[in-house]
Amino acid sequence: MQYEKLAIPDVVLLTPQVFGDERGFFMETFRQREFEAHCGHHTFVQDNHSKSAHGILRGLHYQHQQPQGKLVRVTQGEVFDVAVDMRASSPTFGQWVGATLSEHNKQLLWVPPGFAHGFYVTSDEAEFQYKCTDYYAPGDEVSLRWDDPTLNIQWPLVNNHPPTLSAKDTQGLSLPSAPRFN
Repeated sequence: MQYEKLAIPDVVLLTPQVFGDERGFFMETFRQREFEAHCGHHTFVQDNHSKSAHGILRGLHYQHQQPQGKLVRVTQGEVFDVAVDMRASSPTFGQWVGATLSEHNKQLLWVPPGFAHGFYVTSDEAEFQYKCTDYYAPGDEVSLRWDDPTLNIQWPLVNNHPPTLSAKDTQGLSLPSAPRFN
């Protein structure tokens, strides 16, 4: 596995070594010791799997009192995945990084606790799987506005059409009014 720190160094892009032949492929997607050496000591307590259609944007979400780190990957299709630094004491507070994750590149993205996270589906549909470092707490979830002008995230919107959002995400908070981490 290759580990690449992105422009916000706490967010790490993982590229697995893939072994393939006419039968298919094999790859290792997680090894605790290696992960800790490159991303820090974290224990995963929950795995999630979602399926979304083209043009859907999920996020930008985070839990404020029970922050979750997420190790994310796409097993079908393609998404543009984004992490936003919500740590007020960080030199990269309010900045974002993005990566295209797909079934073809088989990359994973480590989004540490203290970050808002979201993704936009660029293929016909996408299956998205992720490990979490804390349990989902519905009453603790915050939705940050996907199109907040302060963030200026460069989403690769297809034909510049607005994304399809959940009701919760249409009411996302702006960065200045969203809860922050210390």
